[in-house]
Amino acid sequence: MLQIEDLKQELQNQQPRIHDLREALGYDRLAAEKKKLDEEAAKPDFWNDVENTKKVLKEQKVLSEKIGSYDSLVRMYEDAQTMVELASEETFSSEEEQEAFLQEIRANIREIDQKIEEEKLSALLTGEFDANNAILTFHAGAGGTEAQDWVQMLYRMYARWSERHHFKVKVLDYLAGEEAGIKSASILITGTNAYGFLKSEHGVHRLVRISPFDASGRRQTSFASLEVMPEIDDDNNIETNPADLKIDTYRSGGAGGQHVNKTESAIRITHIPTGVIVACQNERSQHQNREVAMKMLKAKLAQIKEKEHLKRIEDIKGEQQQIGWGSQIRSYVFMPYTLVKDHRTGCETGNISAVMDGDIDQFINEYLKAASQGELQA
Repeated sequence: MLQIEDLKQELQNQQPRIHDLREALGYDRLAAEKKKLDEEAAKPDFWNDVENTKKVLKEQKVLSEKIGSYDSLVRMYEDAQTMVELASEETFSSEEEQEAFLQEIRANIREIDQKIEEEKLSALLTGEFDANNAILTFHAGAGGTEAQDWVQMLYRMYARWSERHHFKVKVLDYLAGEEAGIKSASILITGTNAYGFLKSEHGVHRLVRISPFDASGRRQTSFASLEVMPEIDDDNNIETNPADLKIDTYRSGGAGGQHVNKTESAIRITHIPTGVIVACQNERSQHQNREVAMKMLKAKLAQIKEKEHLKRIEDIKGEQQQIGWGSQIRSYVFMPYTLVKDHRTGCETGNISAVMDGDIDQFINEYLKAASQGELQA
């Protein structure tokens, strides 16, 4: 049957793409590295060195997920092949039954194609911290309630994106707006390659819409900034001088239950030489908040150090960026038309509702592709 032959040919066209992907991922090298780590983990004295154990287990997990993801793609391809063979040999009781079976094959082929694209993007994530979890920090620009409402919209957008990718979201710091929205917030997104994907989102985001807070119904432009940092392990070589740190405690003001709101458990740390400020208030104790805040500080310093190719942490200078006109990486226009446009890659879409619901992969993908070709600074 012609339809079955077309599906068989379509599936065969995927085979060289899967083979090329294996080469791009360095599958054999990853498998060899994992075997070596497995052998190390099997040694009798493996658990004696706690720091080395943590390092090996983390590397094992990352390699297992990369290898497992590719193996899953291969199984999907083999299952689709089996279904095509069955369709060629099977005698169906009706045309409806046959069409339903062919539709299932088509859906599987589309899923394989999508999986190949996802794996190709993962192969581009080779930065030192790309496999790490990501810390996202939101700040409202000038504009009061309007800008704070925009921060809340972005906050929701990235939370929904994380859900789509089965990543976990944990609130680290949250400062609500006086009337509505969010003044500032920090969240931890946990999942393999979370930072590698989300590093493209670092920058100023611009909103154009009819303000729901303006009784005259005028069009407003609002700005919000997003910082994206990798979560840094404790064993990372980022040292901070205690004399350079200004540590303040205060009473938690966001959600978190009665305990955090009754005690001065929230922590704000200022790195005096750079002016970098981090805060955490959503853990139950001051000690836990301090620990998380120090991780955030080290992540920020490591990010700047890597970006500027600095050998010494003392050379780091604070990064100042105006949250306003001329500095935005992306614009979200609700009126007089609907458009989301990334100003670095030119990628755009008119389906702004889907974007605000977390469908931002097209922007991330275009950025990673451009960065891999040297057109952007990743």
